[in-house]
Amino acid sequence: MTAADVDDAAARLVGVVETTPLHRNQRLSAAYGCEVLLKREDLQQVRSYKVRGAHNLILQLDDEARSRGVVCASAGNHAQGFAVACASLGVDGTVFVPATTPRQKRERIAVLGGDRVVVRIVGDTYDDASEAAVRHAADTGATLVHAFDDPRTVAGQGTVVAEAFAQLGRAPDVVVVPVGGGGLLAGVVAWLAGHHPQVEVVAVEPGGAASLAAALAAGGPVDLPEVDTFVDGAAVRRAGRTPYDVIAGAVPGSPPLTVVSVPEGRVCQEMLALYQSDGIIAEPAGALPTAALGHAWTPEPGAEVLCILSGGNNDVSRYADVLERALLWEGRKHYFLVEFPQEPGALRRFLDDVLGPDDDITLFEYVKRSNREVGPALVGIELGDPADLPALLARMEAAPPKIERVPPDSPLFTFLV
Repeated sequence: MTAADVDDAAARLVGVVETTPLHRNQRLSAAYGCEVLLKREDLQQVRSYKVRGAHNLILQLDDEARSRGVVCASAGNHAQGFAVACASLGVDGTVFVPATTPRQKRERIAVLGGDRVVVRIVGDTYDDASEAAVRHAADTGATLVHAFDDPRTVAGQGTVVAEAFAQLGRAPDVVVVPVGGGGLLAGVVAWLAGHHPQVEVVAVEPGGAASLAAALAAGGPVDLPEVDTFVDGAAVRRAGRTPYDVIAGAVPGSPPLTVVSVPEGRVCQEMLALYQSDGIIAEPAGALPTAALGHAWTPEPGAEVLCILSGGNNDVSRYADVLERALLWEGRKHYFLVEFPQEPGALRRFLDDVLGPDDDITLFEYVKRSNREVGPALVGIELGDPADLPALLARMEAAPPKIERVPPDSPLFTFLV
């Protein structure tokens, strides 16, 4: 992989993929005392940069390879780019996605691919779908269009940074890149190594799927024992070998690289800020770069920071979960098991004696048992200020009912979030 591969891909994709806007973000720039620029790949036709890699690979197949068809595995975004490429180039394709892929993404794949693409749901993770796609390619002779572990895909994805630099007309100080399998990051690193090796790169992984950090620590790609699939566009159990070789320094003159991870709750907090303050619908993976600012990595004052907002395929039905996770991350939302005396006025006394003036009950599940003196209730409380928690716990300790806090690592918590 070299910068020339990315430049060739950029020439190949002229008129094929859209040139997405580059916007200065006022909220983030003011918050961190620097210039924060967002490369809006959420405004691509398929609402993610993945169309670049898929198109670049399929465009290079000869007629004989196209006649055998193509296949891919995806958590959703790569499949949409794949589907557009199949439909526009007249190639039959098969897509394998895990069951955790949001319905909105599955439906979009089918619409974009039309009668050229068949969607199959396999397993619970991207890696389950990937194994099925590899088997399909071996059985049918179809070309595997990998989401990140192919030089042609990597080169196509790297065109994002080449396009952004051309729009800016200069090199920024830092480029912040979301990381799943590593394809986008590898394309960025390869292109910068050839053209702007002084530019710092910050790679941001989800805390529950930090496969690149694990690979760098082990000296090569390794399987993570567990993966949190919430950041579905970046929830990859094993980093790609092709991206790893580029990222780990196989390309001469590679730019300085920092790899960080961001907890899923912080990602949710940033998704809400992007929506409420900036009017941007970002999927979890798309919010990774800006979620890292001020948390996992803080820019130097006055620096020019380019963040690649990689996608906006977020099912609106997920926002309830996003809000819940954000409140938990901020320390505003807490759950308790309360044993209420089965007598009139018990709830009123709890409200008067325990809750603060700005606190709110967001969940109340009560089981009344007439043959017992107490009845258990599951109570969710949202604090007006996270700093009010010690006072709330002190009032609970002094209150007559027996109250037990439900910790996030409790099995019961999985029924709530």
